[in-house]
Amino acid sequence: MRVVIVGGGAGGISTASNLRKLDEKVEIVVLTRDNQVSYSPCAIPYVLSDRIHSFDDIVMRTVDDYKAKNIDVMLETEVTAVDSSKKQITYVQDGAEKTMKYDKLVLATGGSPFVPPMKGVNLDGVFKIRTLDDGKRVKEWSEDCKSAVVTGAGLIGIEIAYAFKKMGLKVTLCEMLPQIVPRSLDPDMAKIITDYLMEEGIDIVLGQPITELKGEDGRVKTAVFDDGTEVDADMVILATGVRAELDLAKMAGCDCGRWAVLVNDRMATSVPDVYAVGDCVECYSAILRSNTVSQLGTTAVRQAKTLAQTLAGRRSRFNPVLNSMVTKVGKLEFGAVGLTRSFAQQNSIKAVVGKVEALTRARYYPNAKPMNVKVICDADGTIIGCQIIAEERVAERIDTMTLAITEELTCFELSNMEFAYAPPVSMVTDPLVIAVEEVSKKFNN
Repeated sequence: MRVVIVGGGAGGISTASNLRKLDEKVEIVVLTRDNQVSYSPCAIPYVLSDRIHSFDDIVMRTVDDYKAKNIDVMLETEVTAVDSSKKQITYVQDGAEKTMKYDKLVLATGGSPFVPPMKGVNLDGVFKIRTLDDGKRVKEWSEDCKSAVVTGAGLIGIEIAYAFKKMGLKVTLCEMLPQIVPRSLDPDMAKIITDYLMEEGIDIVLGQPITELKGEDGRVKTAVFDDGTEVDADMVILATGVRAELDLAKMAGCDCGRWAVLVNDRMATSVPDVYAVGDCVECYSAILRSNTVSQLGTTAVRQAKTLAQTLAGRRSRFNPVLNSMVTKVGKLEFGAVGLTRSFAQQNSIKAVVGKVEALTRARYYPNAKPMNVKVICDADGTIIGCQIIAEERVAERIDTMTLAITEELTCFELSNMEFAYAPPVSMVTDPLVIAVEEVSKKFNN
């Protein structure tokens, strides 16, 4: 059996690796437009800020590594067509067009960076950061810059803005919505991050888009906002999200939803023997009980493991998503899982909220840091969301809340659960327990 995988990102290459572990005989071919495979795009901002020394350090496997596992990885190869009736793809490599038959086809085409409607996006010095080469070009360009504008204040935008500041640039971070990280944080929690970034010297513009980029001699020089305000911009980063790449899926005849390819819980599309994983597919929300997108590397890897089991003839299913996330910018860690209060209300869910400030360690232990915790419940007390900001120990608590939401625990149940304690690592009553106890009071009144 020949399995052809289109796309060498997290979803595609993880499918290949996991399938090989399960089946030593299946033929596996991966085709990617990129000139590298198995690297971490999430690490690019940390290379820019020199927290990670080199782009080479974030490349985890080479083509030869996969060849040793009997996985054929074809770099700089563009798949241009899919004919599902003939079970055949058409691709271009080294300028020559060729075809390849498949028994099973995996579409891991990912997403393309969204380019907002503004004048001047084709000027030199305007970048999208999606690939390793994008990161290298940005690093090289920045060496001759004094100022940078990052448009889009999601996770990548914030991480890149902070990296530029550490590089010594004058940085403006802008977001057309009235807060940063609108998908994962409520306004009150987002303000904590905003205030910190401003203390670090990053200018932040919220609530209005950039309408025009002005240049000199073909190079970007100025960004113009909707109200006419102008800021210096020797370089501009478009961190405005990605849109699923659906051309090949549509050629194959796959059903698509509002955002991306529709798949079942075994990652199969509507077309026999065609599967899809990663940023190009829709997922099922565990809370809303409807489709959503989950364009996270962790999601792609979990989907790949499910698909590998499927292709190997084993039973497996991909669970509904909660979109748990965590990041670190400077000294602050922040994470979230489930719904924000704002998003719950937009979906006609009555949200009951508890918000507390606790400490990361016993208050008498040296270097205890503030920890802000916000827990969102529905009208029955079932936990549907959590947001945490602190200088340490955020990730493990987000993981705990991910499990709590998955198991549909109520705030009352979580408040009575057992948590480990020692003065160097926690308070005797964990901050999560303090937060859910605060929510519980609102049900008892």
